[in-house]
Amino acid sequence: MNSADGRLRQIRVIAQCVTGLTLMVVLVSACMRLEGAGLGCADWPECYAQVLSSEPLALHFGIVRILHRIGASSSLLLACFLVWRCLRPYPIQPAALQALLLLMLMLLLAILGPWSSDPRLPLVGFLNIMGGLLLVNLSWRVVLSTDTTPESENAGRAGILLRLGVASLSLTVMLGAWMGASYAAVACSTLPDCNGVWWPSAKGWAALNPWIRLTAAPLPGDAGGVALHLLHRYLALAAVLLLGMTCLRSLRNAATRVSALAVLALLFFEFGLGGASVSSGLNLWLVVSHGVCTAVLLAAVITLQRRQRSVATMQ
Repeated sequence: MNSADGRLRQIRVIAQCVTGLTLMVVLVSACMRLEGAGLGCADWPECYAQVLSSEPLALHFGIVRILHRIGASSSLLLACFLVWRCLRPYPIQPAALQALLLLMLMLLLAILGPWSSDPRLPLVGFLNIMGGLLLVNLSWRVVLSTDTTPESENAGRAGILLRLGVASLSLTVMLGAWMGASYAAVACSTLPDCNGVWWPSAKGWAALNPWIRLTAAPLPGDAGGVALHLLHRYLALAAVLLLGMTCLRSLRNAATRVSALAVLALLFFEFGLGGASVSSGLNLWLVVSHGVCTAVLLAAVITLQRRQRSVATMQ
């Protein structure tokens, strides 16, 4: 038992290190991607997305790129070690499966690398953004899986609300990632409406086409860009309401209270960062913080799910 407990503690520590490294990679990647897109450039917003107007050129980020490579390489090596510790001398589930998925995702993102330098391919940018967020959350799932408390799939009404909230949050994140990858940031500059528009037009749904190749960024008021902004905002509001109700219910139970408070705080902080980003004219560091907070919020929601299932088992 002591040996098994020691192995679980080691897996937990390694997974925590991988989580920290992948979160750093998400932060540095966001800085490089948004700076390369022209966010915060000197003649904003005219200089935004000028990189789309010609063949992609090599961008130089100095120490930032070095930090990115160190973080990505270190997390890959640690992920290999994590898989080995989860599998040997016998597999520990579900940690082993989650660690394998984490390693496979890292390798897939590495394969995607050669296409990532072309900003005119929004699908590649979208996959990179979502891949980074998934890395953080898969590694955090390994951390949670070292908790040997039994889980139940039946967590009552709060569990249903949580699942609906997770679905809304996931769609919100995906739309936000697509909005960034398709350079639609400047299409909408007002709150809570979008340049006087409150609902996406039929023409705007074409912006969801994953196979488009960009030649220029959507202009302010563009139907597609407006549709992405409005859908992102409405889904974010649904996520706040659903997850907020879940957290308020979860505050009644001591076992889920800390996780619920963390989700509640991060939820409103993330919502505020989104509003502040638009109100500030898309300040670079506010937008970067919005993206990093997304990764932390998703991890906190996963933790709350785990706590709720554990409580349902004990009951």
